[in-house]
Amino acid sequence: MLDLGMVTWAATIGLIVALLAVDLVLAWVRPHRVGFGEATAWSVFYILVAIGFGVWFTMQHGGDFGTEYFAGYIIEKSLSVDNLFVFVIIMTTFAVPEEHQHKVLTFGIVLALIMRAIFIAVGATLLALFSFMFLLFGLLLIYTAVQLFRHRDEDPDVEDNAVVKAARKFLPVSDEYVGGKLVAKVQGRKLVTPLFIVLLAIGSVDLLFALDSIPAVFGVTEEPYIVFTANAFALLGLRALFFLVKGLLERLVYLSAGLALILAFIGVKLLLHWAHVDIDERVPEISTPVSLGVVVVVLAVVTVASLVKTKKDPSAKAHPGSLRAHKAKPGDSDRDASQN
Repeated sequence: MLDLGMVTWAATIGLIVALLAVDLVLAWVRPHRVGFGEATAWSVFYILVAIGFGVWFTMQHGGDFGTEYFAGYIIEKSLSVDNLFVFVIIMTTFAVPEEHQHKVLTFGIVLALIMRAIFIAVGATLLALFSFMFLLFGLLLIYTAVQLFRHRDEDPDVEDNAVVKAARKFLPVSDEYVGGKLVAKVQGRKLVTPLFIVLLAIGSVDLLFALDSIPAVFGVTEEPYIVFTANAFALLGLRALFFLVKGLLERLVYLSAGLALILAFIGVKLLLHWAHVDIDERVPEISTPVSLGVVVVVLAVVTVASLVKTKKDPSAKAHPGSLRAHKAKPGDSDRDASQN
C-alpha cells in the first residue's frame, strides 16, 4: 500500500493543473490551426513528462509500483486513441472550424479529468469496502469488450446522442460558430452556437469512456494515486496527439479489435483476482508485468497488422467501434442499395 502524504498529492495535482492551464491559455487566447510541427513538439513533451514522472515514481516507491504506473499509463494511452476517433467524428459531424478544434479538445480533456477523478474516488472506495466489486468491474469490461468487438466496424452515431438531441430540442441554436463563442446574440436573439452542442457531445462521450477506462486501470493497480496519475498523463497529451495522428487514425483498422481484446483480458484478470480473494487463494492471478507485456504485444501486433492491411488495400478505413448497433434511419436501405 502506498503511503503518500497530502504534500505529494498537492504537488501532483498542481503540476497537472499547471499543464492544463497552458493548454487553456493557448486554446482560448490564441485560437489557431495547429500544424504538424507544433503537434509533434507537444506530443513529445507530454510523453517525456509522463516517462519522467514514472522514473521518479519508480525511484521513490519501488519497481512494483513503477510497473503498475507504466502499465496503467499504456492502457489509458491506448484507450485514449479510441477517444481520438470519436473526437474526429464529432469534429467532422459538426464541421468545427480548425481554429476552434484546439479549444474543443482542451475542454474535452479538462472535463475527462474531472469525471475520471470522481470515478476514481468512487471506484477506490467501493473496492476497499466490497471485494465483489472486482467481479462487477470484470464483468463490465468483458461486456464492453464483446460489444466493441461486435460493432468494431461501426462509428458511434453522434446525432443520436441523447444529450445532443435534448439540447437541439430545447435550446435555440445558431447556424454559425460566431467567432467560437458558446452563446451569441444574433439578430437581437440570444442563441447557443454549434460549439456549445459540440462541447455537450464531447462531455457525454467523456462520461462513457470514463465508465470503461477506470475499471480497466484498476485491473493493474488498486492504488488511487497510480490510477489518477496514469489517467492524467495519458489525457494531457491527447490534444496534441489529435492533431498529430488524425490522418493516421484511419489506417488503424484493427485498433477496435485490439482494444476489445485488451479490455477482455483485463476483465478476466479482475475476475481471477476476485476469485483468488473471495473463493480460493489457489486460484491463480495474472501479475502486473504479464499484463503490461500482453498490452504492449497486442498494441504492437494491431498497429503493424493495420498498416500492412491498409498498404495492401488503401480503401480500408478504420472505425472507432460502437457499443451498440445503430438504429435504421429512413433512406438507409436506399443508400445501401445505391452503393451496391
